[in-house]
Amino acid sequence: MYALVRTGGKQYRVAKDDTILVERIAADEGAEVILDDIVMLGDGDKVTIGTPRVEGAAVSATIVSQTRGPKIIIFRRKRRKNHRRTQGHRQDLTLLKINAIAEDGKSLKPKAAPAKKAAAKEEAAPKAAAKKAAAKKAAPKAEAKAAPKKTAAKKATAKKAAAKKAAKS
Repeated sequence: MYALVRTGGKQYRVAKDDTILVERIAADEGAEVILDDIVMLGDGDKVTIGTPRVEGAAVSATIVSQTRGPKIIIFRRKRRKNHRRTQGHRQDLTLLKINAIAEDGKSLKPKAAPAKKAAAKEEAAPKAAAKKAAAKKAAPKAEAKAAPKKTAAKKATAKKAAAKKAAKS
């Protein structure tokens, strides 16, 4: 059995126990991910083509490693203008090992990923609340500092106007 999976804007033909290099998927190494954007399923002579995707089908994969692609150098120049620009890029990639392909994706369930995500959310919640509280405390101080400057500016303009009137008379 094989499947045509869409991830990261590209399509990959996968079978059980294949390893593929795809654009970065945000998850830890060893976590199991479910790819549910299946364009086509094939099992011998039986082929199911999605419109635009096969409903209910899913592919289970394990993240082997998070890596980076080769360095690519982008060089631009304009002739006779002494204009040259060099830029480099390395793409973030994820190495996946395909565990199973199922026509009914409900039978595939990720094992370790939800527990880690829930724990991460619980840890992040107090940190986010502390940041919001710090921002609220800092906001009144900033307003208090800004207020004297405005009144000082008004007094200075009033003095200038009084000086001009005195000069005219």
